[in-house]
Amino acid sequence: MKHLYTSLLLGCALFALSFPSADAQGCVAIRHFSSCSSNNFHAQFLGGGDWQFGMNYRYFKSFRHFRGTHEEPDRVANNTEVVNHAHAWDFNITLGINRRAFANLTLPFVANTRSSLYEHGRSERNTTYSRGLADVRISMGYWLFAPEKSPNGNLALGLGVKLPTGDFAASDIFYNVGPDETPQVRPVDQSIQPGDGGFGLALDVQFFQRLGQSLYAYGNAFYLSNPRETNGTRTFRETLSPILVNEAVMSVPDQFGLRAGVSYAMGNLPLEALLGVRYEGVPVEDLIGGSQGFRRPGSVLSVEPGVNYMKNNFSLFFSVPLAMRRNRPQSVTDLETEKETGQPRNGDAAFADYLINVGLTYRINRSPIRLDGINGN
Repeated sequence: MKHLYTSLLLGCALFALSFPSADAQGCVAIRHFSSCSSNNFHAQFLGGGDWQFGMNYRYFKSFRHFRGTHEEPDRVANNTEVVNHAHAWDFNITLGINRRAFANLTLPFVANTRSSLYEHGRSERNTTYSRGLADVRISMGYWLFAPEKSPNGNLALGLGVKLPTGDFAASDIFYNVGPDETPQVRPVDQSIQPGDGGFGLALDVQFFQRLGQSLYAYGNAFYLSNPRETNGTRTFRETLSPILVNEAVMSVPDQFGLRAGVSYAMGNLPLEALLGVRYEGVPVEDLIGGSQGFRRPGSVLSVEPGVNYMKNNFSLFFSVPLAMRRNRPQSVTDLETEKETGQPRNGDAAFADYLINVGLTYRINRSPIRLDGINGN
C-alpha cells in the first residue's frame, strides 16, 4: 500500500508541474497564465490547512516568422526578423481548504526584450525592454470525486480571476521615428507588455487517470475570457500603413490552452518521465465583448518531453516543449481589409522553436496523511 501511495503521489506531482501555464511563444501575446485550478496537481493530496509553495521559470526566444502556417525563412536570411527574448517567473501559493477544495494565488514577474528593424524607422536594429509584475491570478478548484473513493483517477474544475496588475502601457525609446528621425518614447509592442489591462475570468478543467503500475494519463484545459475590448494603449501602427488605423490601440484578447500526455515512474527511483502535447493560443475573436483593436492571433502545437524529481516534500520539474505547428491566422483587420479590397491579406508573427520550463515546489503538511494517500480534514 505504501509503495502504491508513493507511486501515485509521484505521478500526480509530475502532472502538477507539467501544466503550469500557457507560455508566450513570440509576437503572439499568449500570456504566462497558470492553470486556474492550481499550479500543482499535488493539490489532490492537500488537506485542510496544508500549504504548497512553488516557483515556475520559463524562457524562450522567438524569431521565426509565419503567415498562416507558412514560414517565411527570408526574414532570418535578410536579417529583418523580429527577435523576442522572454523570461517569466510565477510564484505560487496553494492552500488546501479540505480534501477536495483548494485555493491558489499566483504572483507573476517578467523581463522581456524585443529587437527589430521596422519599429525603429527600418534603418537600424534596436532593442526595447519591459520588466516587472504581470497580471496576478486568484483561483479556486474542486475535485469532483472524493479522493478516498477515487485514488487512481479524478477530475477537477476551477474558476479564477485575472487582475490587471501588470503594466499594459510600458514604454521605451524608439529610434528614428520622431520628427526628423529623432528618438521618441512609445509603448513597447503588445507581445512584451507585462499586462493586458483587463479583468479576466478563467475556467479550468484537469484530470488524471492511473493506467498501470507506474503509468498515468493526464490532461488540462483552460480558457481565459477578457471582456474588455481595448485598453487605450497606443500602438503607433497607424503610422506604418493607413489600413492599420483600426489597430491604433491595443486589444485585450482572450487566450486558451490544452495539454495532455502520459507520465511513467522509473522503477524505485524518485524520478518520472513525461511525454505530452500542448496546444495554446490567442483566438481571432473574443468569446465575450468586442474584438477590435490590435492583436496578433495565433496558436502553437508542441510536443513536450519532461522529467520530474521528488524527494520528501520537495519537487523539481524540467521540460522543453518543441513547436511542431505554428499558425498566425487572419486577424480582424486582415479579414476586414480583404473584404473591402478583394485582395488576400494575412499578417505575420514570430514564434519560438522551443520553450524552457523549470518548476520547484515545496509542501507543508498541517493535516495527517494516511498511507492510502488521503489527507485528513
